[in-house]
Amino acid sequence: MNEFGSKPSTSNLKELGLGNVANAFWNLTPADLVEETIINGMGVLADSGAIAIDTGEFTGRSPKDRFIVCDSKTEDAVWWGDINIKFTQENFSKLYDKVTSYLQGRDIYVRDAYACADADYRLNLRVINEFPWSNQFASNMFLRPTKDELKDFNPEWTIINAPGFYADPEKDGTRQHNFAVINFTEKCIIIGGTGYTGEIKKGIFSVLNFVLPHERNVLSMHCSANIGKDNDTAVFFGLSGTGKTTLSADPNRRLIGDDEHGWADNTVFNFEGGCYAKCIDLSEEKEPEIWKAVKFGAILENINFIEGTSTVDFADKAKTENTRVSYPIDHIDNIAPGSKGTAPKNIFFLTCDASGVLPPISKLSKGQAMYHFISGYTAKVAGTEAGITEPTTVFSACFGAPFLPLHPTKYAEMLGKKMTDNKVNVWLVNTGWSGGGYGVGKRTKLSYTRAMITAALEGELANVEFTAHDVFGLQMPNTCPNVPDEILHPRNTWADKDAYDETANKLASKFVANFEQFSSNASQEIMDAAPVVNATA
Repeated sequence: MNEFGSKPSTSNLKELGLGNVANAFWNLTPADLVEETIINGMGVLADSGAIAIDTGEFTGRSPKDRFIVCDSKTEDAVWWGDINIKFTQENFSKLYDKVTSYLQGRDIYVRDAYACADADYRLNLRVINEFPWSNQFASNMFLRPTKDELKDFNPEWTIINAPGFYADPEKDGTRQHNFAVINFTEKCIIIGGTGYTGEIKKGIFSVLNFVLPHERNVLSMHCSANIGKDNDTAVFFGLSGTGKTTLSADPNRRLIGDDEHGWADNTVFNFEGGCYAKCIDLSEEKEPEIWKAVKFGAILENINFIEGTSTVDFADKAKTENTRVSYPIDHIDNIAPGSKGTAPKNIFFLTCDASGVLPPISKLSKGQAMYHFISGYTAKVAGTEAGITEPTTVFSACFGAPFLPLHPTKYAEMLGKKMTDNKVNVWLVNTGWSGGGYGVGKRTKLSYTRAMITAALEGELANVEFTAHDVFGLQMPNTCPNVPDEILHPRNTWADKDAYDETANKLASKFVANFEQFSSNASQEIMDAAPVVNATA
């Protein structure tokens, strides 16, 4: 039975080539999907009530196996290259037929859902899954229609997800047996050969990153967002390890969402209806909100249990460091009604600078904001990923390069315009090292970072004096409430000033080298915001 009492049906599936499946289970409840998962031997319950599953061969996304169909709609609009890989319409059609043929005679799980919490930009979805836990993931992560909304539900986009189907690269035009292919003209995504659920979520994020900026003048953002008591919205961008989840989870502010948002003229709105959080080393002390969210209805991916128990060992990395938990956003207590907020008043770019060069907080001009947005800088340090033994410089355009169908300057120019129109403050926050690089200095105290963000949010930095950084040109506050003055200017924290100057110029050189790939599309205002290499820091 489905969520609203009707029998399993194959109606509306014939036009998709799925008229001969064994059973089509529509909009099952989480309880039903958990039961299906257990009955099929695909998962077990943890003592918290969450269902634990394994995604199989792939425990993360496979960016080199994500394709976009190149046709008249996309040929001149998409930023083609290593991120957006061309796929022919002919190969898509053949692969689509193979996937739907594979599903014939099998049970499938169908989910009607939508993306975008703002009704003006709502995108109706039909998600068709081979596995029940994949369908539960879709229920957790996308927005859930009401009973009345489902009566006349009309999907605009379709996702067909068949982890058990393996492509033949020589015949199907894929790189290997797994694939995720987006067809903007047919409004369809096919995913096969991988059980990693993040491919479903990020497939639709990639769709929205094309449709909203290109067709609706809405800036799509890979960020978290929260809203204060005075209805002031804040947005947090940051790559893995920068503290985005931790710093946006503020008990004094309501969570709009933790990963994907749109910025229309006067609103910021969540794309999703849930959260998909890393849970390696999760503890109640470090992440109390996420810890409490791991309960019935949540899905734990690729975890291990403490031997002889059904208690999760969150420190166990045997399967992957990318252990995950998905849950509906209402598993979090302090959320914003309707998952929407006003246009942002403050934007924070979070970076973990392992070189110890960047200020712990600095204010950016419009040009600098666009430049650093396109750069998307952080550093990965030992322990963040397998194989990382020393700090590694990372740049990811717009803090989400793998999901950007358009050229990064398109998103940056939209950001710049919205900054001007809404008088937004943009801050660069370094959650990394001070007093020296990784191994020499110390990581900035979380209490200081929180104090700086609070000061920015409450307007306490509006009237303080600032000093420009000689290499990066960033405006560094000379004072900040509840933060020692001596850490605000990073050069002052280094015992060896010459070593600081040398390190600052090395990092600046990396920024400049990385930006060369974008320079031909960037405005002069953006280019003028580049750091000055060989300046005296």
